Amino acid sequence: MPAPVVHVIGAGSAGLMAAETLAGGGARVVVHDRMPSVARKFLMAGGGGLNLTHSEPLEPFLGRYGPARARLEAWLKAFGPADLVAWCEALGQPTFVGSSGRVFPKAMKASPLLRAWLRRLDDLGVEVRTRSEWRGWRGGALLFATPDGEREEGADAVVLALGGASWPKLGSDGRWTGPVSALGVAVDPFAPSNAGVAVRWSAGFAERFAGQPLKGVRLTVGGASARGEAMITRYGLEGGAVYALSAALRDAVEGGEARLLVDLKPDLGAEALAERLARIDRKASLANRLRKAANLSPAGAALLREAGSPPTGPRALAERIKALPLGVIAMQGLERAISSAGGVVLDEADDRLMLRRSPGVFVAGEMLDWEAPTGGYLLQACFASGVVAGRGCLDWLARRTSARGAA
Repeated sequence: MPAPVVHVIGAGSAGLMAAETLAGGGARVVVHDRMPSVARKFLMAGGGGLNLTHSEPLEPFLGRYGPARARLEAWLKAFGPADLVAWCEALGQPTFVGSSGRVFPKAMKASPLLRAWLRRLDDLGVEVRTRSEWRGWRGGALLFATPDGEREEGADAVVLALGGASWPKLGSDGRWTGPVSALGVAVDPFAPSNAGVAVRWSAGFAERFAGQPLKGVRLTVGGASARGEAMITRYGLEGGAVYALSAALRDAVEGGEARLLVDLKPDLGAEALAERLARIDRKASLANRLRKAANLSPAGAALLREAGSPPTGPRALAERIKALPLGVIAMQGLERAISSAGGVVLDEADDRLMLRRSPGVFVAGEMLDWEAPTGGYLLQACFASGVVAGRGCLDWLARRTSARGAA
């Protein structure tokens, strides 16, 4: 009996992992991508060191996925951080754990890993077609636009791994929502995630301090908070602590200007900080008081003044340092966001990631509606979803073959 033919549409981390899983299970796999080369967003992620996953225990790891945790837990148990590290090692790309617990390849870039991966896929017989843009279905066939014109392809099953809508110039532009919605599948609108926020800086502050970090701060919006680094930019703030609050910030700015509180000294309580400030000579300048008592960086001290005239009393000043209010007026758009929220509603797919309304059609990666902060959580879940979709597709194909044999 000939091997089943599966077309994987989208050659990012989820699609390529699904292709490897399928080919390893005996399927004949064809991968399509509309761009001239594969894994462009994966390669861009490698520009900063390629943070593959995180080494923290499973319970806090799962908590990073917020409301989607219940569904993603099964993915991460099927292919977790240890599995991803072992997979990299088997490709000849050793990894290491950084001081923050993040996991990186020792090469600190994506290109060596991708080259080794593509060689493995080639050895498994996976065919990769670039400049092959999926346009939906025509009758029962898949329809692609290619440099040589339209092309129809038959398939025993399909894995869709077309990405979200962030950084569309790299290939994931969300145009797949039309043909997927035509199947009757619910698709939530895309929104920026892991994106910077716009703040109304004064011209002098933006000119002087853009590019300066605020290290070890705690940010709070509504009932959500995150600790880490924020980077001052000309338009506002970006960085890990900001990205971790993407969902809360999106919700807050929908109602107008959002109030973001910055704790510049999260390791020091307000009372202890007030005592330190009280011990400094009142005749000292504010800059010296902040430097000596609170060890604030020039950027932190300037931010304190940017939010309004700082109070002079030690307790009031300490409270301002612990809860500095900033007005956030907007999120950066999808074209600048690292990732996106929205996409195929998770409940539209079963535990194998097959669309409930379309047997034989599977989905993986960021085209599903989940989000996570940076730190290795995004890539880990994309890889894991590719494994789950690939295994689910193999299972469905085997069951279909068995049912036909029984008939």
